[in-house]
Amino acid sequence: MQTVLLVEDSKFLRAVGERALKNAGYRVIVAGDGEEALRLASSGSPEVIILDLLLPKMGGPDVLRLLKKEKATAQIPVIILSSLSKQNADKLIKEGAFAFLEKGSMVDKPDELVCVVKRALALRAL
Repeated sequence: MQTVLLVEDSKFLRAVGERALKNAGYRVIVAGDGEEALRLASSGSPEVIILDLLLPKMGGPDVLRLLKKEKATAQIPVIILSSLSKQNADKLIKEGAFAFLEKGSMVDKPDELVCVVKRALALRAL
């Protein structure tokens, strides 16, 4: 079973995302802040990380940069999840993010989240 690390500080959105991913057959580990995300990325062996931008303790952009610097986590696809506009998407993709999703899609279209995770896993397998 493939593992997805879902990093989101909102309990509601974490629950929605976790349910959609579990229903799609993934093992889901969750983190509520940036520091916990880094710990779990190193120890939980996720194949994909879904990362909120605005997090307590350490923001998403800093987490992304640290993940991409570490040899153990550099190859893990990171899907950015944010309520901020897509103007940040290009910059984050240049910094190593695989994709950018708006938070609303997790609630309105959870299948979209699952599709992006499947795409990331398919590309990683190549």
